[in-house]
Amino acid sequence: MAEIRIENLKYKYPYTDRLALNGITCQIKPGEFIGVVGSNGAGKSTLSQALTGLVPNFYRGTYGGKVWIDETEVRTVEVDELCQKVGSIFQKPFNQITGSKATVYEEVAFGLENFGLSETEMKERIEESLELLDIAQYRDRAPFDLSGGQMQRLAIASIIAMRPEVIILDEPTSQLDPQGSEAVFQAIEKLSQQGITVIMVEHKIEKIAAYSDRVMLMHDGKLIDFDTPQTIFSRDDLDQYGVMPPTFTQICRALGLTLSDGQTYPVTLEEARQLLAMEGGSYEPH
Repeated sequence: MAEIRIENLKYKYPYTDRLALNGITCQIKPGEFIGVVGSNGAGKSTLSQALTGLVPNFYRGTYGGKVWIDETEVRTVEVDELCQKVGSIFQKPFNQITGSKATVYEEVAFGLENFGLSETEMKERIEESLELLDIAQYRDRAPFDLSGGQMQRLAIASIIAMRPEVIILDEPTSQLDPQGSEAVFQAIEKLSQQGITVIMVEHKIEKIAAYSDRVMLMHDGKLIDFDTPQTIFSRDDLDQYGVMPPTFTQICRALGLTLSDGQTYPVTLEEARQLLAMEGGSYEPH
């Protein structure tokens, strides 16, 4: 289980004048599921790359501040060394799947081959990852014969088999249909419940609202707010940052129905349903 500390993080890409990250400071507890939201250009992907060491070790540029994962300062270690602690999932699973393995099982094994593990431990890790991501039934299938959602779960399983303490996901469901997106979110929630720290950049606000413990609101390279989904999505100024609140938040705001604190609104169907029931309504979801 890993704690993440970010202290006054600043970063500017080479040959640009604008800070892509501008004074980010926050702390993420071990095992938290953190959603990251904001408009295009807010700095979300750059923050993800800073947590994996790609910024500045790969992209170079001008860098200031510190990122700590437990006692490891990210900037001071090589990216390949950090990969043993931090796993990354990309937007497009076919960019992450090697293409050199004939089966799903072999694809998950690929990342473990250089770990010096015994055959018994490798098999245990592979089986555990396949079961956790609910793709064990596809073990003998060719990776590129899977659906988009199944391929994304395969990419996640390949990372999980290496047992990272932190997983960074940059819009992992952007190419998926609703069913595939839900499968990925459910899988990631399981990992968080097992103590893995999860940071997910995502434009699907309804999903972020439903699954995140806390949400980062970013804009123009700055961290505007970092709080519960209810607090973030109840802000009056979200539109200034290119973010729309979840549908049920908008409905309850229009009806003037707040949660028990009197200041925040529901962010999920279940919260809205319970609130409407307490108000004496007869709302039934369709």
